[in-house]
Amino acid sequence: MFGKFIRQQRSKHDMTQEHLASQLGISRPTYTQIERGERDLTINEAKELANIFDMTLENFIAKEEPKRNVSLEKISAKKSNDLQIRVTKKNLEKFKQVLLYVLNKVGGKPNVGETVLHKLLYFIDFDYYEKFEENLMGATYIKNHHGPTSVELGTIINDMQENGELEAVNSQYFKYQQKKFLPRKRPNLEILSAREIEHIDDVLARLSDKNAIEIENYSHEDIPWKTAQDGKPLSYESVFYRDERYSVRNYVDEL
Repeated sequence: MFGKFIRQQRSKHDMTQEHLASQLGISRPTYTQIERGERDLTINEAKELANIFDMTLENFIAKEEPKRNVSLEKISAKKSNDLQIRVTKKNLEKFKQVLLYVLNKVGGKPNVGETVLHKLLYFIDFDYYEKFEENLMGATYIKNHHGPTSVELGTIINDMQENGELEAVNSQYFKYQQKKFLPRKRPNLEILSAREIEHIDDVLARLSDKNAIEIENYSHEDIPWKTAQDGKPLSYESVFYRDERYSVRNYVDEL
């Protein structure tokens, strides 16, 4: 049954019916009919689903799983017929230096509390991965009600407080209670490349003026958050399916 194969691929890619319906330009009830086998795909819809699932159209129609290649080499996004598995590299020391850099740059802004900080780090990490297919910090972010949340941030902040590298203060932003983190030292810029610093500055220029509600709502429309399950990690690979509102890479120039 073709609908069952599509449902299996959607599940493997941690995508929702709503997301795929949006990608196909149809309603969710109409998409549900496809998975139930009550509606046939058009050729354009089949091509789109094959692309989303990183398959050739021939493999998709034949309901054949793509060959999986594990590679540490740079892989061009959206161009491979096979599903590629990139190795995520986590660098917690770089995470500390990026955190100090961000706090030194924008930590003093009245809107930049703990919630905004989580989202800024998320976009720094995931935007960098989309641009360069490499990890900057490689931190783990999970999906919760307030948007992407860094798993490592709490532990790192505690360690940095004990080492006198930053301090936490409670403040109020309009009618809301807010926890802020203020740096007590400068970042070690030798750990960050010029390209990484330029990238961080770009993210801060775009997003650091948003308040907690604004940046929460903004993150909720990004594909990595939309396609993740509640409480589960966000997939770095999903950045390659972002729409034009969030994509930071020009794929047209690479074709």
